[in-house]
Amino acid sequence: MEVISDFFHKLGNLEELITWGGLAVLVIIVFAETGLMIGFFLPGDSLLLTAGLLASTGKYFSITNLIVFLIIAAIAGDNTGYWFGRKAGPGLFKKKDSRLFKKAYLIKAKDFYEKHGGKTVIYARFIPFARTFAPIVAGITGMEYKKYIGYSVAGGILWIASMSLMGYYFGQIPFIKNNFEKVIILIILISITPVIIGYLKSRREKKRANL
Repeated sequence: MEVISDFFHKLGNLEELITWGGLAVLVIIVFAETGLMIGFFLPGDSLLLTAGLLASTGKYFSITNLIVFLIIAAIAGDNTGYWFGRKAGPGLFKKKDSRLFKKAYLIKAKDFYEKHGGKTVIYARFIPFARTFAPIVAGITGMEYKKYIGYSVAGGILWIASMSLMGYYFGQIPFIKNNFEKVIILIILISITPVIIGYLKSRREKKRANL
C-alpha cells in the first residue's frame, strides 16, 4: 500500500517519479495507459519526454534500454486493450461512469476510429484519451487481428521512439541542461494544454445545449 501511495503522490512530479521508480515504473505506466481503461489519467507524452531528458544525463538508464522496454510495454498494453474489447464487446458502451471509467472517452475514441479506420491505432498513440480507448474500440468492432497487430507495432515504435529521442536530444542542448527542472515543468504544461482546452470546449458545448 505504501508503494502505491508513493506512486500517486509522485505523479505530480515526473522527474521525482521516474528517479524513484526507474524503468519499472515507466513500463507499468505505459502498459496501463495503453492497455487498461483506468490508465486514461496517466501522463503519456510528457512522461516520455521527461524520461528521454533524464536518459541524456546518463545517471538513470540508457536511451536504448528506455526505448526497447517501453516499446514492448506499449505493444503489450495495446494488445491487452484489443483483446479486452473483443471479449467485453459493445456492452462496454452501456457501462456507467465511475472514478476509473469515463464513457465519454470511449465514445470519442469510437468516433475517431470511424473517421480514420485502422490508422487510428497509430494516430491514437499521440492523443491522451484515444491511446487508452482506441485499442478497446478496435477489439469491440472486430478489426482483424493480423491487421491490428501491424498498426499496433508501428504505432508503439513511432510513439515511444519519437517522444523519448526528442527528450534525449533536447537534453544535449546546454541551455536545457542548465535549466533542467524548468524545462520539465514547461513540458508538463504544454502536454496538458490540449486536455484543458478540450475540457473547456466540452463545458461550453454543454452550456449551449442546455440553453
